[in-house]
Amino acid sequence: MRKMLSAFAALATAATAMVAMGGAAQAAPASNSTVYGCLSGNVCIWPQGVNPIDNPHPTNQYASYGAHNLSNQFGYHWVLNNQYGGAGAALCNNYGGTNCGEYLAQDQWTYTDLTPINSIVLYRP
Repeated sequence: MRKMLSAFAALATAATAMVAMGGAAQAAPASNSTVYGCLSGNVCIWPQGVNPIDNPHPTNQYASYGAHNLSNQFGYHWVLNNQYGGAGAALCNNYGGTNCGEYLAQDQWTYTDLTPINSIVLYRP
């Protein structure tokens, strides 16, 4: 009887793990949409004065939600919010994601002067 209960418990645990893995797989984006080197789910910055079509190699890619401080970003850069699920991003004048101005919705591009920008924030949907 103990062996049967132990086997049942193992089966139930395995079934729960399979359901959990299935749920995690569904949370992924509908397609892997890498855009000019910017991975799906990321917010990317290309080098100063570079057109992403001509040089598909972003210098910065951010994948985690929250504030990310920038350093040595001067002049005009292309920035893409390549996140999915409605996640947004904002360009902020202060470090730590404060005094934010320009907001980027999902799939939105901007060509902006990053000289006064000191951080970027990635927001959950």
